[in-house]
Amino acid sequence: TRVRDAKHKPAQRAHRGDAGEVAPLRPLEFARWAWRQLTSMRTALVLLFLLALASVPGSLIPQRSVNPVEVAEFIRANPTLATWYERLGLFDVFSSPWFAAIYLALMVSLLGCVIPRSVQHWRLVRSRPPAAPRHLDRLPAYRTWVTEAAPGDVTERATQELRRSGYRVEPRAGVSVAAERGYLREVGNLGFHLALVAVLIAVAVGNLFGFRGTVLVVEGNGFANTVTQYDGYQAGRLFDESQLPPFALTVEDFHVRFETQGEQRGSVREFAAKVSYTTEPGAPEQTYNLRVNHPLQVDGSQVHLLGHGYAPRFTVRDGRGDVAFSGPVPFLPQDGRFSSTGVIKVPDARPEQLGFQGFFLPTAVIDPQRGPVSAFPDALRPAVYLTAYHGDLGLDSGVPQSVYRLDMRGLKQFRTASGDAFRVALTPGQEVTLPGGAGTISFDGYARWVNLQISRNPGEPIALAAAGLALGGLLLSLVVRRRRVWVRATAARGRTVVEVAGLDRSDPTLAPRRDRAAPTDARNDLATEIDTLATALAQHAPPVREEPGCS
Repeated sequence: TRVRDAKHKPAQRAHRGDAGEVAPLRPLEFARWAWRQLTSMRTALVLLFLLALASVPGSLIPQRSVNPVEVAEFIRANPTLATWYERLGLFDVFSSPWFAAIYLALMVSLLGCVIPRSVQHWRLVRSRPPAAPRHLDRLPAYRTWVTEAAPGDVTERATQELRRSGYRVEPRAGVSVAAERGYLREVGNLGFHLALVAVLIAVAVGNLFGFRGTVLVVEGNGFANTVTQYDGYQAGRLFDESQLPPFALTVEDFHVRFETQGEQRGSVREFAAKVSYTTEPGAPEQTYNLRVNHPLQVDGSQVHLLGHGYAPRFTVRDGRGDVAFSGPVPFLPQDGRFSSTGVIKVPDARPEQLGFQGFFLPTAVIDPQRGPVSAFPDALRPAVYLTAYHGDLGLDSGVPQSVYRLDMRGLKQFRTASGDAFRVALTPGQEVTLPGGAGTISFDGYARWVNLQISRNPGEPIALAAAGLALGGLLLSLVVRRRRVWVRATAARGRTVVEVAGLDRSDPTLAPRRDRAAPTDARNDLATEIDTLATALAQHAPPVREEPGCS
C-alpha cells in the first residue's frame, strides 16, 4: 500500500521522519513520479483530447497567417475582444507557445509510453514460454484422457501439432509441452501508438518545411507562383520563399455541369478547368485538365481545384467620360443556386471615387415574397442588382481591406431626384447613368472564376505511412489473439494421463463453449482449438476408456 501511495501521491513519501510525520518527496523522487504520470496512457489520451480542443479556435477565429485582412477587420470591429485574443495568441493558434507545449507534451508522452513497452515486448518475445501450471484443470479450456501411448510419443506429437498451428513450442523434459503465440497482437498495439507519433512528426514536418496558398483566378487570366500573387499564403518557419517552384499557369477554360432533373436539380455533377502551364520561365507550355481530387503536380507542389463562381464584367466611366474601370469582378456565391455578392471599387474615378455593392443572379427571377432570387445555379438568365456610392474608398489609409467589402465610413450613397436610394438592375449589355453626372456603369457579361490551392507538404508521405501502420496495427490488435497452450503427459500405473489446457491471454476469463450445436470460429474460440488439438492427439494416443473430462 505504501508503494502505491508513493507512486500516485506526490505530496507523500513512503518513509516517515523522526516525528512520524509524512515527509514530502525529494526532487528526484518527484521527478520520477512526474515522469510516470506523463508517460501513462491516460495522460496521452488527455493530451490528445486537449490538442483537438486547442485546434478549435484556429478553425473558428481568423488566423493572421491565413487571412490577415480578415483579422484586421475583426480587430476593427471588436477592439476589446481582439485585445484578449492577442494576449492569448488566438490569432496565431498553431504557432502559439501553449499549442506547441501541448503538442510536444503529447509526443513525449507517447514516446515515453511506447519505448519501454517495446523493450519489454522484445524481451518477452525472446523468452521461453512458461512451464505448465500445476493445476491445468483450473484453466478455462481443459481436456484429459488416459492412453496406452508413451509420454514421449504424446509430447512429440503435440509439438508437431502446435508448430503446425503457428505456436512457438518449448518441450519440457519429455513430459510436457509449453506453447505460445499471438505476439503480433502487442506488436500491432505498439505499431498503432507509434503511428500516432509518426502523425505528429508528419504534421511538424509539414508545418515547418511546407507551404499552402490559395488564389482566385478568373477564366482567361493567369497566375505566377510568387507570394504577391496569393490571396492567402501560409508558409512554415523553415520554408524560404525562394523555394517556391517558378511555375506559371493560365485558366484557359472552365466547364461545369449541373443536374437539371429530379430532387437533385441544381446540384453540381462535375466541374473541371483546362489550364496551360510552364514549370519555369522559358519552359515549353503544357496543358492539364484540372479536376477535383486530381491535382496538378508541378515540381513537388500540388495545385488543387477547390471551388468556382461567377465574375460579372463591368465597364465604369467617371464624370469626365474616361474609362475608370473595365474587367471582371469576382462575386462570392452565397447559396446552392450561386446567388453571389460582391463589390466594385473604382479608385481612379474623377472627380470622386466610386463604389458599387450588389449581387449577381445566374438565373434571375422575381419572387413575390423574397424579391429577386436565382432559380438555378447555371447562367440561364443572368442579372446584377447594384447600389452605387461615391466618396473616399479608404484605400490610401494604410489599413488592409477586403476586396469583397466596401469601407462605408467615407462613402455616401447616390440618391435619385426624388431622394430615394439609387438602385439598379442590369442584364448583359445594359448601361445606366449615375445621378449627378458622376458617370456610367455597364454590365458587359460574365466570366467564371476558380479557386486554386497550391501547396507543398513534405510530411504527407510520413502521414500516409503512419496511416497504413495505424490501420495494420489496429487490425493486428483486433484479430490476433494471445494464447498459451500446455500439453502434459504423466505416466501412471503403466498408462499415460494426457492433459491439454489453454489460456487466452487476450481474455483470461474466456470460458469454453458448452453448446456444441452453436457455430464457432476455430481460430478465435479457445475451447474449439483445444478440442481440435485433443482430437488430433487422440488419434495417435487413443483413450483406453471414456473419461469425464473428454468430449
